[in-house]
Amino acid sequence: MITATPERAWLGVVSADHTRRATDHGFIQLNHGKRHNLNRLRPGDGFVIYSPTERYGEKAPLRAFTALGIVADSEPYQAEPMSMGAHGVVRPWRQAVDFEVVERAALAEVSGELTLTRQPNWGYQLRRGLVPLAVEDFEVLRSVMIC
Repeated sequence: MITATPERAWLGVVSADHTRRATDHGFIQLNHGKRHNLNRLRPGDGFVIYSPTERYGEKAPLRAFTALGIVADSEPYQAEPMSMGAHGVVRPWRQAVDFEVVERAALAEVSGELTLTRQPNWGYQLRRGLVPLAVEDFEVLRSVMIC
């Protein structure tokens, strides 16, 4: 269980079905397995996953925070080759994360409490797949999501 407040926090954007796979195996994989965003993470950083949809490629919105944890390793690692559908077969880069058992938090229920959502057009930055998250926002989400 997370007890200390992290010095830094991040928000990753991943569909809920891919999030389940990641939390079951204790890793995060961003931007179809590319390494560049993972290089920004450091051990002890807070990490929250926002899932815009339930399944990758679907249009029906979910708009929920679906996972929360702490980055565990200092270096990304390369996984075994896997099919990424239209992206072909790749050896994705992953980062170990110690995930907590959480309940989903709907964006609509917490957006008024988050610094992240106070800026106009705040959702546009989510297209990058990883955005800095205020530590205060991490703490708000932790208080809502931890079972």
